[in-house]
Amino acid sequence: MAPTNQFMALALEEAKAAAGRGEIPVGAVLVLDGAVIASSGNRNREMNDVTAHAEVLVLRQAAADLGQERLTGADLYVTLEPCTMCAAAISFARIRRLYYGAEDEKGGAVDNGVRFFRQPTCHHAPDVYSGFSENEARVMLRSFFHERREPR
Repeated sequence: MAPTNQFMALALEEAKAAAGRGEIPVGAVLVLDGAVIASSGNRNREMNDVTAHAEVLVLRQAAADLGQERLTGADLYVTLEPCTMCAAAISFARIRRLYYGAEDEKGGAVDNGVRFFRQPTCHHAPDVYSGFSENEARVMLRSFFHERREPR
């Protein structure tokens, strides 16, 4: 399995774990020099924290573990297109590459919505690659929301 697929598979596992906790199934993995340095799924409900998105959690964990706020050279794998908050955090952390699965037409801010990295006020834009394990990520999200909308 190619490293990109391997890291996205780990992000999907984090998303599945998040769904198991009743969280929106989004997972993220941060990689530096070919090694996973942080991984998480959404924990908004668990932590009662609107900022506890998977992306933010891995950035926080890696920064704490490495003792630095800049994560230059790190690559982020996430199952869903990041929102504006997460895109800003990715930019501030100086992430080298962003790989994401499913597009988020409603809440995404990379290739949809505000297109954060294309704004003149964005200080750093990572290289962006989309569509990795897109179908698995999309199916997981649709299933999660479908189950919650079904009458019981």
